[in-house]
This record gives sequence, C-alpha cells and structure tokens, in this order.
Amino acid sequence: MNAAVPNTLPGLLGKPIKWVSTAPLVVPQNDATHNNRSIKDPTISFIDNKWEIYATDNVILNGRGNGTFNMIHVSFDDWKNAREAKQTYFDTIPNFGPGYRCAPELFYFSPQKKWYFTYQSQPPVYCTSDKPGDPNSWSKPQPFFGQGVRIPGNPGIDFHFIGDGEYMYMFFTGDDGGFYRSRTKYEDFPKGFSAPEVAMKDQGNNTIFEAGFTYKIKGTDKYLTCIEGLGGGRHYSAFVADKLDGEWYPVEGFNTAQKPFAGKSNMTFEEGVQPWSGQVSHGEMVRDSNDEKMILDPNNLQFLYQGLSDAENRGDYGALPYKLGLLRAKKE
Repeated sequence: MNAAVPNTLPGLLGKPIKWVSTAPLVVPQNDATHNNRSIKDPTISFIDNKWEIYATDNVILNGRGNGTFNMIHVSFDDWKNAREAKQTYFDTIPNFGPGYRCAPELFYFSPQKKWYFTYQSQPPVYCTSDKPGDPNSWSKPQPFFGQGVRIPGNPGIDFHFIGDGEYMYMFFTGDDGGFYRSRTKYEDFPKGFSAPEVAMKDQGNNTIFEAGFTYKIKGTDKYLTCIEGLGGGRHYSAFVADKLDGEWYPVEGFNTAQKPFAGKSNMTFEEGVQPWSGQVSHGEMVRDSNDEKMILDPNNLQFLYQGLSDAENRGDYGALPYKLGLLRAKKE
C-alpha cells in the first residue's frame, strides 16, 4: 500500500468528519414463512421521489436450516416511514428464488438508458430493468465473467461498479487485504471485463477487508474509494486517485480506526437516540446522481450503513442482528 497523502479534498471531505447517526431505520421484518435475522449491505437510490433500497438479509425459511444470505427490497418517500415500509423478499421472486445472493448495487447506465442491479452469487451477476423500484421487474441474472476467468480474493466479494465515460470498472475486495479491479469499454458493457488485477494490497485485513465503494468527487478530477477494515473495530478508511486505473493513496486523517473516514470514534447519535451501534460496517453513500459515474457531492455527505451494538457483536456472523441507519456529516 502507498504512503498516506495530505488531505486536500474539497468541502466536508477536507477536514475531520463528524458523523451523526439516526436510530435504526430499516430493520428485519418477519412473516409466516420468513424469520429474518439481519439486514445489511445496502445500496440506495432516490428515484421518482422515493428512496429505493436493496439489501442483504439472512433468513431462516419455513423454520428450516440455519439461515441463508438472500436479499430484500424496500421503498418509501420519507425516512420517517422507512421502519414500517413493506419489505419484499427476493426468494419469493421467480427470477431469483431461495439460495445465496447478497451485496447488491443499483445504478443507471446512461448510454443504454437502462437500470442495472448487480450482486454476488458467489461470482458477480447482473440484471436489468426499466422499473428499478419494482423488484419483480428485474431480468434473469447473467454472469459478468465467462467460464475459466479466475476471480481473486478469498473469495472475491462486494462488487462495485463505476464508469469514467470510456471504461466501466468493477472494483471488489476479497477478505485477504486485496482491493481488485477489472474493466470493459462502455460499448461492451456488461460483457468484456478484463481479468481482475490488484489495485491495492494491505498486509492482513486491518485496513482493507471488504465492502468497498468508489465515487467521483463532484467538481474535481479525483476519485474516492472507501473500504471497510477490521482493525480496532469495523470502520471505513478513505483512498484517493486521479484516475480509476491509477494508483490509490490513503488520505491522512481518514486511514486508521482512531481517525477513520467513518467509525465509532467519529460518530455520535441524534438527540434523543440511544447509541445503538459500536461500528460502521458495509454501507453506501447517497450519490448526487444515479448514473454509472457515481458522483458524490462533498458538501452533502450521507452514508447508509449497517450497524449493531458491541454486546450484539458475537457468535455466528450470519445471525448477527444488523440493522440499517443513516449517517449525516455535520456542517460546521
């Protein structure tokens, strides 16, 4: 990994961030056949005056087994209505059904005027739709890679996509200290991705573990990647690059558990909200637009994250009772 560089980023990114968390906003719901133990790994877009969230769940179906990672969809017009909004289980949708599916991402690919929904199955797959708010509208999942392409990592997980106008990039982590990338030309997307290569490598997984996301910083030529690390508790560190196929550099002041981009040490809770999470784990920033260029407004930082208390953070990972909350950066 390269040495850290001084923070010269604009807006709220250019100084130590103080996050304020809501109470849990999206929490597991159960019905007659689903015992949902967690909601995690969210992707979020604001479409036609509604928040559309897709996320991972961990469901014991019909009272059998130990639970499987699958997905849910939830839609609402205002955050105050998020907790009670109806959740749709993907195991009930014909093109998906029961089985392992998780870590979704949603974006609009502007050249094709088409919405893409991606997730890991274990390999990354994609679906398309013209109605991104309708989970029943997604096409049958298709693989990005052909047979024989080796996906590095242990295994490769948490795939995230971004375009620069010429190439579409696939970034992912691997629980092995690696941050990986692959790319394809716009005209070939969603096919034609190159063999993945190492974009960054850490010794161990204290800083680079999983759940990375990459954005173009609005009004600049710089890109921001944030990745979850394990050291000192789950937290996010930040890295910058001048181009998506370039060198990534940690940002001073955003690169440790004590001084993270987002973590326990720079998070408080809204007035009247009892502190409920001792970590900032797999989430996604609220983008300035929904298209593939992944524009992030540095003056309006909001981060939908998964959290749980320190007391809850023990035992089977799949059974950990993760919930989704929203971080907002203080504007001081």
